[in-house]
Amino acid sequence: MDALQGIGEVGLGSRLKRLSEYMMKETQIVYDTLHFDFDPYLFPTLKVIIYKKQVTNTEINQSLKTSQPATTQVINKLDKKGLIVLKEHPSDKRKKVISLSKKGENLVERIQPLWESIELTIKEFTRISSDSLIEHINVLEKKFSKQSFSEAIMEHYAINHKTQLEIIDFKNEYASKFYDLNIEWLQTYFYVEPYDEEVLSNPDKYIIDKGGYIFFAKLNNEIVGTVALMPFDEDGGFELTKMAVSPEHRGHKIGQKLMTKCIEFAKEHSFSKLLLYSNTKLENAIYIYRKYGFVEVPIEEGAPYKRGNIKMEYKGL
Repeated sequence: MDALQGIGEVGLGSRLKRLSEYMMKETQIVYDTLHFDFDPYLFPTLKVIIYKKQVTNTEINQSLKTSQPATTQVINKLDKKGLIVLKEHPSDKRKKVISLSKKGENLVERIQPLWESIELTIKEFTRISSDSLIEHINVLEKKFSKQSFSEAIMEHYAINHKTQLEIIDFKNEYASKFYDLNIEWLQTYFYVEPYDEEVLSNPDKYIIDKGGYIFFAKLNNEIVGTVALMPFDEDGGFELTKMAVSPEHRGHKIGQKLMTKCIEFAKEHSFSKLLLYSNTKLENAIYIYRKYGFVEVPIEEGAPYKRGNIKMEYKGL
């Protein structure tokens, strides 16, 4: 027997608290499953920032009717995640003007369909006829016992907001994406060498016109990753190079899908060799290369990249 349910109307506050905690926990499960670095407790404050575009702590307090310490705590969490930008108020240095960062804007754009599924799922679950709030909660909890809130959200999201990843060929309109994705990756993990800048700025000249190939990972209508196959001799040898995935989409195995495409392409077109250069500090990447059939081979003097300290060759051709 549910002791809290048996208390009746006197236990309303506790029932609402339990229900709230359950729904927050289930929503977090959905965020984690879909790889959104977000916390449901941050949602109300973020929505105020989205709506007002630029807002102060005080305005958030007034909008949500929350305490100053509670608002400050949420803002600090949003700031730590890099989702907001804090600027000094033009007329009151004690205040901060809060707005979305580029990362925040990107997250909002990607997560919006999920928020729609959450809202519609809640509406479906709470479409109940009852004579009291307690009775309403009783029916709602009974529904949750038959299907968890997280399962219902995921089901709605899967049906109505399917994500589709495509690996597509090079187009001139995506040349800037090829440059931007690779420059961001290099600046994050290493540095941009003159050779990188030259090749990335002229993919036609250094890759396509020489018989090479560039592929892009397209998620829905957004380019989220890229890779190139660059010829290094006249006997059908190619280098797998310039692989990069946008920071927001790392961890979703997009790089592995791009690599699979390159390996299958190499086999279909009878490449004589497929090799790559990397750095041993990228332990996860090296592990994945080995997993897909690349083995270490001696690296030559005067290798094209100063940062490269390991050369690997695919042995499955």
